[in-house]
Amino acid sequence: MKKIPLEILGLSSSQSQSGSFALILGEKHGNRRLPIIIGMFEAQSIAIQIEKISPNRPLTHDLFKSFAEHVHVAIIEVVISDLKEGVFYSRIVCSDGATTFEIDARPSDAIAIGLRFGVPIFTVESVLSEAGIILSDLDENAEEDEDDRDEDDEDDEDNPTPAPRAAEPREPSGQVSLDELTKMLAQALEKEDYEKAAKIRDELNKRNG
Repeated sequence: MKKIPLEILGLSSSQSQSGSFALILGEKHGNRRLPIIIGMFEAQSIAIQIEKISPNRPLTHDLFKSFAEHVHVAIIEVVISDLKEGVFYSRIVCSDGATTFEIDARPSDAIAIGLRFGVPIFTVESVLSEAGIILSDLDENAEEDEDDRDEDDEDDEDNPTPAPRAAEPREPSGQVSLDELTKMLAQALEKEDYEKAAKIRDELNKRNG
């Protein structure tokens, strides 16, 4: 199975859930982004390592690194391997010099540990296809919406009292339409609200599935 290299683009604090953060991973040789919601402790551990800050006492992921080095186990890579019912799964690929083995881990823990060993982060196409956000398509949609608004503004200047427009049809049960969800996703990305973008992405996946 082909592995796709990822890079960490940043962390965004949650707008609705206290103590939650969105970890933003980007496809190294593509235009897709992969937001993953993680906890405060994991976000702090990742941020400390990115900023090269040395804590006064070792954090859990630092302890794992010290233990692995003491028993002569090296970390080779981290792979975000699966997505089931909205939950990401990952593997830490290790070697003791003679054999290679894998450890199941949450992506947040795997990445925090991987950063401390300086190893690459990968995912697979099935995960990116389901959960990745393609920025170029959303940017084009946002630009089209902006152009439409500009044209409407020009029409309003020529006609100060335009006729009221008919309300747009909505889906049964008051659900937001797919087009509106796509626009909301573009707006969330523009504001760098990746947590909201991840939730909208999940809703789009449910509708399309």
